[in-house]
Amino acid sequence: MSGMQETRLFEAVSQPQSVGTVLRTVFLALEEKGYDPVSQMVGYLLSGDPTYITRDVRSILRTVERDEILEELIRSYLTAQA
Repeated sequence: MSGMQETRLFEAVSQPQSVGTVLRTVFLALEEKGYDPVSQMVGYLLSGDPTYITRDVRSILRTVERDEILEELIRSYLTAQA
């Protein structure tokens, strides 16, 4: 019975989202709140300060690293230009 008195922690398993999905989600949420999403996201990417992003989507944005976001943006831009 001693095993029944121990506290056990279970980690939630979440599916990783693509960088593009994360960016679209954050963009739409910022736009819905009346912010300029491009300006807010640029501020976050340049400074690393998550307060540029509203609290409700901040955790979503932080599921990907800033360097991953920049890599995806550059890759997408260059692919579109080809």
